[in-house]
Amino acid sequence: MPPTLNEIESHGLEGLTVAAFESRKTKEMEDLITRHGGKPQVAPSMREIPLYQNKAAFDFFENLQQGYLDVVIFMTGVGTTTLFQAIESKYPKSHINKAFKLLTMVARGPKTVKALSDYGLKASVIVPEPNTWREVLTTLDDYKSIKKLKVAVQEYGVPNPELIQALKDRGAKDVTSVPVYRWALPEDTKPLMSLIQNIMRGDVQVALFTSGQQIHNVIQVAQELHRETELREAFSKMVIGSIGPVTTEALKSEGVTPDFEPEHPKMGFLVREAAEKSQDLLKKKDSTPIRVSTPTLKNPVTLLQDSLFLKACRREAVPRTPIWIMRQAGRYMPQYRQIRAMVSFLDLCKNPDLAAEVTVHAQQELGVDAAILFADILLITEPMGFQLEFVESGGPVIRNPFRVASDMKRMRDFDAEEELGYVMEAIHQIRARLKPDIPLIGFAGAPFTLASYVIEGGGSKDYFHTRAVLGDIVLWDELMKRLVASTISYLNAQITAGAQAIQLFDSWVGILAPDEFQRLVLPYLKALIKGLKPGVPIIYFGTQTEPFFPWLKDTGATVIGVDWHVDLDKAWKQLGNVAIQGNLDPTVLLTNPDKIKVEAEKILRMAGGKPGHIFNLGHGILPQTPVDNVHSLIETVKAWKP
Repeated sequence: MPPTLNEIESHGLEGLTVAAFESRKTKEMEDLITRHGGKPQVAPSMREIPLYQNKAAFDFFENLQQGYLDVVIFMTGVGTTTLFQAIESKYPKSHINKAFKLLTMVARGPKTVKALSDYGLKASVIVPEPNTWREVLTTLDDYKSIKKLKVAVQEYGVPNPELIQALKDRGAKDVTSVPVYRWALPEDTKPLMSLIQNIMRGDVQVALFTSGQQIHNVIQVAQELHRETELREAFSKMVIGSIGPVTTEALKSEGVTPDFEPEHPKMGFLVREAAEKSQDLLKKKDSTPIRVSTPTLKNPVTLLQDSLFLKACRREAVPRTPIWIMRQAGRYMPQYRQIRAMVSFLDLCKNPDLAAEVTVHAQQELGVDAAILFADILLITEPMGFQLEFVESGGPVIRNPFRVASDMKRMRDFDAEEELGYVMEAIHQIRARLKPDIPLIGFAGAPFTLASYVIEGGGSKDYFHTRAVLGDIVLWDELMKRLVASTISYLNAQITAGAQAIQLFDSWVGILAPDEFQRLVLPYLKALIKGLKPGVPIIYFGTQTEPFFPWLKDTGATVIGVDWHVDLDKAWKQLGNVAIQGNLDPTVLLTNPDKIKVEAEKILRMAGGKPGHIFNLGHGILPQTPVDNVHSLIETVKAWKP
């Protein structure tokens, strides 16, 4: 006789430890597992970050109002609600309802239907279960052709390039992604790490997943521990429950095969079927306790300090030359361009989740030896009292530049951790997502370049206004001291947040004569570097700085970055006892792999394997650069032996 429902609820999971990864419904999941006789171990695996000041949502609605969209696909109920809330922060509800009623609305599943209904809207197309993105396409195909139509897709935590491409393949005239929130790791990952370690020790017999993002984040944390292979092996010996087809796809993409899906994609049904099936499934899998060998893990701080990049900064011997690339997260990368199509540059800088995403993606895509924070040297100017804008065609503009002594009165002191908190949050997220042996480089503008920007109000060919302020030595001194103090506060906050090294960008300093550099720049540069937290490598990079080499080693910088206008070996000889970074001409990456190999090896031979060389370009990577050429450069550097 089969067990009754009461018997299943009382004893189905008896003797079994059940892992789950809920964030919103931790208590509900714990109660369900306990009711069925199991021992719950529930650790949050993700947190939802709404995209406030969501330019993509506003642009989407402007296009909708003007009749530039034909079809909108709503992928989740929560996402639909969040999207409407973002739009309502700027537009009247009556306008919103009127605009949406004029187009085809596709709702993926009942929760999305209800979210639309809450706003007085009715879906034109309802995607039935199992409602993966493939069912979205099939249902839409049955309803109407989207050839030559303009389609928008409400994202649900992560982009879905497969869906976007499939819509384009069907002839859609234009397909726009509308992000409303992103998924990130929890701020405190210790409970999740502890649960993962319990799984690898064989102390957990069942794991239940209610979203695809859960498995992605779980594997990410395991990767940070360098133990993802062990985790997958442990999962293979456990019972794995998936709430539905979307989650099953995600599990399989991570190499984890689920054992069952419930009859209905709800948490209660998932736990109930786990109670019905787990004992038999474990017998079939041979439920001998799993004892995965646990290698001794290095302390994360030790892993970072032993990294190739930081050892080279300290001029210690390394098995190969480390490499990273200035602007490695930039317009030459398709993934970056996709995100920039949705948000402005400034919005991207101010969105910690997106800034972390492009930073980490660039490091992982290229396999370079360090990540550099995605930000801009002018972000610091806003809390100082300057009005900063980024014009798509012309770069940064400061609307209220500094020109005369009275302008000093409107400059503000500020708390970097508070007023530039979005930068610190991005650093926290990046550090949590990078592998433990990959350092993160924070940065700021060096005092002269920062001063030039706030004086000129943007780029300049003649630096007329800068030279006018330079002529008033008292005013110049007061301005530079204010900039130095603010930059010290900003960079120390970056270090506290999790940056392992700092780069100072002095892109414009090359306009000065050597005596001007010595009098008007060097003292402030030394004061800035002296004010930074000790033990953190400082890289100073400027363009056209060869005339200043006799003084650069006295700045206190750990590493001097040099541009491509000087031979690396000659530069190092003049700089003396410091590490050196550089210095391939960025235009070489526009050629071909053979040329790249020749030119890169020329620089490596100049360095001669001497401890303290970090390979980089002599300036930022150009937007037209083919990604394959960047990979060729990195492969060349990694393969080279002195």
